[in-house]
Amino acid sequence: MPWATVAANVRLPLKLAGLTPDAPARVAAALARVGLDGFAQSYPRELSGGMKMRASIARALVTEPGLLLMDEPFAALDEITRFRLNNDLLALWRALGKTVIFVTHSVFESVYLSQRVVVMTARPGRIQADIRIETVEPRGEEFRTSAAYSNYCRKVSAALAPSYSGKSML
Repeated sequence: MPWATVAANVRLPLKLAGLTPDAPARVAAALARVGLDGFAQSYPRELSGGMKMRASIARALVTEPGLLLMDEPFAALDEITRFRLNNDLLALWRALGKTVIFVTHSVFESVYLSQRVVVMTARPGRIQADIRIETVEPRGEEFRTSAAYSNYCRKVSAALAPSYSGKSML
């Protein structure tokens, strides 16, 4: 909602669920969790792309869900911001212990963020491969340059090949 402050945007799910009595504290906690505690009274137009995404994540977390569904949340961001948010999302996942289902078209992002990558076929969408990413936690920048990371990226890429060979991507 471009006309509303960041706090009002984050508060919306609480309002819709009728959970308004403790809304200010929950909104403040959600904003702090994503590093936006000083931006509650800002408007979306005043935020960078990465900060807008953090506000969206705070809005998703404010109701304290057991499951977080993220459909290509970082696709429109530049690579540097995307890498930072990947690291922040991993830290948040570790801190909250929530299940996160993250949809992405980036092989690199899928391997970096996941414990498990499920590759889907093109129409009709079916599971092509289910690949466990078994690496040392916590992951950091050293994982992005490791042989294990490269190997998993190759494995996921190879799993994608059968589902798109001979088919137009348009």
